[in-house]
Amino acid sequence: MSVIISMSKEAEPDNIEPTTEADIRPGADVSFPFDKMTVEQFRKRFPRARWSDTRRAWFVPGSTASRRFTRWLAEMEAEADAFADAKGRDAFEFDPINSVYLELGRAGFRINTPYSRTVVDRLREVPYSRWDSDLKQWHVPFRSYQDLKDRWPEIEEAARRNEPEERRRRADEKKGTEQEAKSKARTTERRRRRYPLNGDDLPPVGRVVTIQYGLVVFEEVTGELVDPEVVGEFYPGVTADHVWGMWRKPTFVELVQAWPSKTPPAQGAEWWQPTIEELRPARRAASRKRALKAAL
Repeated sequence: MSVIISMSKEAEPDNIEPTTEADIRPGADVSFPFDKMTVEQFRKRFPRARWSDTRRAWFVPGSTASRRFTRWLAEMEAEADAFADAKGRDAFEFDPINSVYLELGRAGFRINTPYSRTVVDRLREVPYSRWDSDLKQWHVPFRSYQDLKDRWPEIEEAARRNEPEERRRRADEKKGTEQEAKSKARTTERRRRRYPLNGDDLPPVGRVVTIQYGLVVFEEVTGELVDPEVVGEFYPGVTADHVWGMWRKPTFVELVQAWPSKTPPAQGAEWWQPTIEELRPARRAASRKRALKAAL
C-alpha cells in the first residue's frame, strides 16, 4: 500500500540516487510537502528510507511501512496542534477577552450565551469550534483564538441583545406603539401561510423554493386575486394581477432531495430555486430536529 502526497521539487535531495528497492523489497512509497525540518525529522524516524527520482517519492522498507508512516504523520499533526494551542493560549494571556460569556477551560474556551442566530453563525465560522449538546455550550480550542477574537465584538453584542431582561425591556418599549401593531399584523399574516404570486411566473407545486419567509413548499395556487390595498404593506410591489399561493415548511427529506441552484436569484425575484448556502443551514436544523424527535 502506498501513501502518496505530492512533494515539491525542492524536496529532492541531489546526493541520493534513485532506488529500485521497491521492486524487490516490501515497503511503501511516501511523499509529503517539502519542509527542511520535516525532512530532517522524517530521516531521523526512518533512517533506512531512500529517495527515488524515478518514483518521485521516498521508499520506506518494511511490510508495515505504510502504517508506520501514517502513525508518524499523525504524531506530527498532533505536535503542530499542540504548538498552535500553546501559541493561542499565549495570545489570550497577552491580550485576553474579558467577558461573562467566555470561560477558560483546559483545552480551550467555553462559551455560554443566550440563543442568537448571529452568535451561532459567527461561532460556526471559527475553525475547530464545536457545540456540546450535553453541556449546552460552545467549545473553541486555543489554536483558534485569533479567529474567535476577531468575531467576538459581534458575538458579545448579539448575546447581550438576547438576554431575557434586554428582550423584555425592548418588548415593554414597544407596547402600545405603532411598531408593535405592525409587528403583530406581520405575524398574523405569516401564520396564514399564503404568499402573493405573479400569475405569469408561478413556482412549481410540491418542490422546495425560496421566498421572503425562507424555504417553503407551495401546495396550491388558489387563483384568488390579491388586494394590494390590504396586503401591500406586507408584500411591497404586489399588484392586482397577483394570486395567492398556499405554502408549508419543507420536510427533511424534501430539503435533502432539493437540487440547489448554481446561480444567485435575479434581482427583485418573488421566488427562486434555493442556493446551497440556503439549503445547508436548513438541512442541518431539520436533521437536528429529526434526531431530537427520534431520541424522545
